[in-house]
Amino acid sequence: MKPIQVGLLGIGTVGSGTFNVLRRNQEEIKRRAGRGIEITMVADLDTARAQAAVGEGVQVVADARAVIANPDIDIVVELIGGYGIAKQLVLEAIAAGKHVVTANKALLAVHGTEIFAAAQQKGVMVAFEAAVAGGIPIIKALREGLTANSIQWIAGIINGTTNFILSEMRDKGLDFATVLKEAQRLGYAEADPTFDIEGVDAAHKVTLMSAIAFGIPVQFDKAHVEGITKLAAQDIKYAEQLGYRIKLLGVTKRAKGGIELRVHPALVPSKRLLANVEGAMNAVVVHGDAVGTTLYYGKGAGSEPTASAVIADLVDITRLHTADAAHRVPHLAFHPNAMSDGLKVVPMREVVTSYYLRLRVADEAGVLAKVTGLLAGAGISIDAVLQREADEIGGEGTGPDGTRGIPQTDLIILTHDTREGTLDDAMAQLQALPTVLAPIVRIRKEELS
Repeated sequence: MKPIQVGLLGIGTVGSGTFNVLRRNQEEIKRRAGRGIEITMVADLDTARAQAAVGEGVQVVADARAVIANPDIDIVVELIGGYGIAKQLVLEAIAAGKHVVTANKALLAVHGTEIFAAAQQKGVMVAFEAAVAGGIPIIKALREGLTANSIQWIAGIINGTTNFILSEMRDKGLDFATVLKEAQRLGYAEADPTFDIEGVDAAHKVTLMSAIAFGIPVQFDKAHVEGITKLAAQDIKYAEQLGYRIKLLGVTKRAKGGIELRVHPALVPSKRLLANVEGAMNAVVVHGDAVGTTLYYGKGAGSEPTASAVIADLVDITRLHTADAAHRVPHLAFHPNAMSDGLKVVPMREVVTSYYLRLRVADEAGVLAKVTGLLAGAGISIDAVLQREADEIGGEGTGPDGTRGIPQTDLIILTHDTREGTLDDAMAQLQALPTVLAPIVRIRKEELS
C-alpha cells in the first residue's frame, strides 16, 4: 500500500525530532500503522537549515500554504505555535480536506471549539496528543483508555519549567528569582518565561484535559490562572515542615454547580506520588469512578519525547484514514452533538478546598487568639497552627504605620475545607488588623485523596 504522505510546518526542536524518530523507527512504525508514513514536504522560513535537517528526497519550501495546496499530502503537522498564522494554516488545511496533527495547546485551548467544528464538518481528524504533557499519552488515556469511567477529577504537574524551579527552591533553599536565572541558563526556561511562570501554559493544557474528561467545550477564558512568581522560600520550607510540598497544579474536577478549572500553586502531602515528581518531569493523576486513581508520568517536553506523541497521532490517523468519519474517536472523546453546555465552570469564589495561610504578625500577647477567633467567627475550621519565633524569621519588622523595631513572628495556619469566597472575606478582615505586619500569604492545599 502506498505510504501516507505528511507535510511538516516548522522544523524546529519538535519538528526535527519527529523527522528523526520517524526515520529511525520507520519499520516498527509501519508494522504498527499498517502502511508507511513519510514526511515528504517541509515548510520553514529558514529553508537552508530545514534542508540540512531532512537531507535529500524531501521537498523544502518557505511557504506553508504550498504544503497545504499539495494534493499528495494527506496529513499536515503544525509545529509553528502561537495563535496567529498557525490558526489560519490549520483551518486552511482542514478546508483542503487534510487531517491535522498539532502540538499547539495555546491554539486549541483558545480556538479549539472553532477548529474541531470545522474538522467535523469536513470529516477530517485533528489530533493533539503532543499538546499536553509532551511524551505522556494522557490525551489517549482520557479519550480512549478511561472511556468507561465518569471522571471525577484530574490534577497534574504539566509544566516542567515551574516544577524545576520549585524543586530547586526546595532542595537548595534559594529564592524564586535566583532559580529562574539558573533555569534560563540551563535551557529549562525561555528568555521570556511568562507563559510558564504565570501558569498560562499549564492552564492551556488543563483546559484541554477538562474538555475531554467532562465533555464540555474548551473554555480557557474561564480558567483561574495563578503562577509561582509570588512564592517565597520560607513558604516552601514551612510546607516541608508540615509534611507537604508545593507544586504548581492544573486541577479540574466535578463539583457542586459545575466543573472546577484552575491552575495555582498548591500544598500536596509529601506521601503522595505527585508530590515526589521532581525536576522538569510531568505527571497527571486522574480519578475515575470505576478505575479509581491512575497516574501518568514522564517527560513533558523535549525533542524526541514530544515527537513520540506526534508520531502516535500520525499512526492513529493512518489506521483510521479510510474509516467512516462517524465511527472515529471524537476529537474531545464525546460526540459533538453530545457535548454539554450545561456544565458551567465554577467561579473561583465558589470553589471549596483547604488552605495554608502565613501571617507575619506582631509578637505580642493575644494576637493568635484574635486571629483564630476571627476565623472561627467566619465558620473556618483550623486543622493546624505553627508559630515561628522572631529569631527564626529575622527578628523585627515594620508596622502598618511605618514604625520600625516591632518584634514579629510568623503564624502558619492550615484550614479544613472552606469556600474560597468565605476565606477571601475573612482574609480582608485579618489584613486590616494593626498587628498583621505584611500581606497575608494564601496557598491552596490539595489532599488528592
